[in-house]
Amino acid sequence: MIMIRKQFHITGMHCANCAMNAQKQLQSLQGVENVSVHLSDASVWVTYDETEVAFSDMQEALQKIGFGLIDDSNDEDEFSAIQLRAYKTLRRKTMWSIFLTLPVFMIGMFFMHLPGGNWVMLLLTSIVLFVFGRDFFISAFRLIRVGQTNMDTLVALSTGIAYLFSLFNTIYPQYWTSRGMDAHVYYEASAVVITLVLVGRMLESRARSQTSEAIRKLIGLQPKTVTRLEGNDEEVTVSVQQVRSGDRLLVRPGEKIAVDGQLESGTSFVDESMITGEPFPVEKESGCKVYAGTMNQKGSFVIVAEQVGAETILAQIIRTVQEAQNSKAPVQRLVDKIAAIFVPVVVGVAILTFVVWLVIGGQQAFAHALLTSVTVLVISCPCALGLATPTAIMVGIGKGATHHILIKDAGSLEQMKRVDTIVLDKTGTITVGSPSVSAFMWLGDEKDRGADLRVLSALERYSEHPLGEAIVDYLNVSSDDRTRLDSFNSLTGEGVCGKVDGRTYWVGNRSLLDKMKIAISAEVSRQTDSWQRNGNTIVYFFDDFSLLAVIALVDAIKEHSHETVEVLQRKGVDVHMLTGDQSVTAEAVARKVGITRFKAGALPAEKAAYIKELQQSGRVVAMVGDGINDSQALAEADVSIAMGKGSDIAIDVADITLITSDLKILPKVIVLSRQTVAAIRQNLFWAFIYNIIGIPLAAGVLYPINGFLLNPMIAAAAMTFSSLSVVFNSLRVKWKPLN
Repeated sequence: MIMIRKQFHITGMHCANCAMNAQKQLQSLQGVENVSVHLSDASVWVTYDETEVAFSDMQEALQKIGFGLIDDSNDEDEFSAIQLRAYKTLRRKTMWSIFLTLPVFMIGMFFMHLPGGNWVMLLLTSIVLFVFGRDFFISAFRLIRVGQTNMDTLVALSTGIAYLFSLFNTIYPQYWTSRGMDAHVYYEASAVVITLVLVGRMLESRARSQTSEAIRKLIGLQPKTVTRLEGNDEEVTVSVQQVRSGDRLLVRPGEKIAVDGQLESGTSFVDESMITGEPFPVEKESGCKVYAGTMNQKGSFVIVAEQVGAETILAQIIRTVQEAQNSKAPVQRLVDKIAAIFVPVVVGVAILTFVVWLVIGGQQAFAHALLTSVTVLVISCPCALGLATPTAIMVGIGKGATHHILIKDAGSLEQMKRVDTIVLDKTGTITVGSPSVSAFMWLGDEKDRGADLRVLSALERYSEHPLGEAIVDYLNVSSDDRTRLDSFNSLTGEGVCGKVDGRTYWVGNRSLLDKMKIAISAEVSRQTDSWQRNGNTIVYFFDDFSLLAVIALVDAIKEHSHETVEVLQRKGVDVHMLTGDQSVTAEAVARKVGITRFKAGALPAEKAAYIKELQQSGRVVAMVGDGINDSQALAEADVSIAMGKGSDIAIDVADITLITSDLKILPKVIVLSRQTVAAIRQNLFWAFIYNIIGIPLAAGVLYPINGFLLNPMIAAAAMTFSSLSVVFNSLRVKWKPLN
């Protein structure tokens, strides 16, 4: 027995019933131990004995119920290409179906007595049903053969019977007219149902196709090839899959690091924002750790691979995001689960109606039996039920967009109104996300200030340190006034120095200042300590004899961060802060914005663990972040919110995106979610009430009392009205304020 666990992709799924049916089908195979199907990214994890069951066996089993199975482990883009082709095909079918349904609807509802109208509707409806809607009938037939049902079953039955009934009445209207009854046709009901369901399915397909984009981008952070040093440091280009622990790899400027490892030689600055979320690249020298997916900036270095492949921090982030995304249940699944019971119940009611009328119907038994059973199927069509959620979501998304809020799925809407704890990332969320000079203290001779500042600008222009750019921007020395350095030297881990006209200048940290034995007054020391307590980074500018200037740099707090925290706290929401930054800076930022609970120095896994700890204490947690380093925590949270100017990965992983970086719209997300979820629930309520009342009336329960039988035409109109009522109720959300 050789048990393996492998991921595949399934094509053709569009509802929770599809996922359940696929899971049952695979689970029934001999040798399959465990199956977990995820509708969100159309994936399936299968644990199986490869000596008993092959991939082709699983493919064949799913093909029997209309699904495809893809092993894209060797070609990551294969499933994406298939998804794109399927979406384009569905969109084309939908557009043509709409085009052909419009005249059918107009004739059926407003020009019923148009000469030859029935034949025109027959032709157009036949094309809609059996060309553009044929997949519903094929799917229903395949599922019925194995004793399963889904929404396709009800769509196929209701539209198919209404079509056949109308076809009979078009060809042989005398059957009814000879009995003193009208030969009604219901082509518009069949065509409209197929078209509306196609529209809904197209929207769902487009939304789901974007779900796996975040994972593909995360995978794309890892380079495809690396430069491995072999023998006498011979450079050999190999694929990243060939790298093993202990291999020596050369990383040039501008290249991404492929594995987790340790610097053997060389120095550089590495952009680790995808891990730490901090805007400052980190200086690396011999013995320092580096991580897969991070970007080398300027210098070249050699690393020794330690964690490769699935063991890297990047791979762990990818795995966590996949698992958390797949565990989320959107509101639409509630509708699909109900449909699993609703479909057989409706079919059963239609059959029972037909049989009862045959028994008790008297002279008109068959006519009444046929009319009532068709009416039951027409009036119970899942149109309103299918529109209940997507229409409210579409309105909510549209309204959110006008308020700079992008909502991606109904699950986040349902959860957001229950959120009692919001966790904010610091850098790029509470703060701006880029360093700037916050204070500048000049200590040198005033008559030399202009010349010395031009020297400072020249030194920082040559410097590789990221703080240098902020200082150069602050000084804003024009190209005409720039000073030319006679020499320049970078001091690893300390700063830089250079000579101008025989005079040596230094720019660096406190360690360099002390090393050069430059005195610093008690007053300046107190000021720099104060700046540091407020989250500033301190840079010293001096010559061989004295301190000339002290520069404080800070990642500034956004204008509305404090106000937003206050508003959230007034709404009863507990606000926390997470950051990979040092404790002193984190404490200063938290104090300024009014946050009392925070965690500093947090790596991605620790951020996710913090979220999980809050959840285990009974909290419903929303995470707000902007970086790749936040993606694990975002995926772990009950609701994930990304800042619009953050990384693409954070935005793609998140359920909700604040299109601007202004935090003051965050409280509006809570209000919007409450309004939209309320509309969804109202829509579902009316959809079910409609069926609870309409189905008994269609079955003829009032006939023994007052002789009332619901006309199928009225049933079709009622079905249309129920759908319109759901749409109009959803539109009410658009006009409500978000205060």
